[in-house]
Amino acid sequence: MMKLRELMPSLDGATLVLNGNVTREQLIGKPTLIHFWAVSCHLCKDGMKQVNVFRERYKGELHVVSVHMPRRDGDENVEVVQQLAEQYGMTHPLFIDNDHRLKEAFDNRCVPTYYIFDANGHFRHYQAGSGGMNMLEKRIIRVIDEYRTRGDIE
Repeated sequence: MMKLRELMPSLDGATLVLNGNVTREQLIGKPTLIHFWAVSCHLCKDGMKQVNVFRERYKGELHVVSVHMPRRDGDENVEVVQQLAEQYGMTHPLFIDNDHRLKEAFDNRCVPTYYIFDANGHFRHYQAGSGGMNMLEKRIIRVIDEYRTRGDIE
């Protein structure tokens, strides 16, 4: 498990990136939500809708990145991942992690999971499972408020 205030891991090593590649360096400067999911995870589908809501609600103040983390046979099928991403309106960068490099970098064990990083790229909140979206949004608002009031990077 990542430690609080740890720097965001590198986003290198994805098998494929849809909707435009971004690097950790490009994300630092604004708060970031990184969301892990899998096509075989039914709970993930509700989470995908909520991630899109956050992306639109905090446009310009929050980076949103999703990582598809295969859990079982068939999850590596890139076409299925693309179809589901389109069906659920995921227009933000989507890293397909068939080699589990991002899973290992984040020490992530399950889906859906959510990682919030502040504008300096420091890890601030982790959440797993489909519940608790209100708490997740409160944590997002907290890092956005810090970003708004400070207006600069440490």
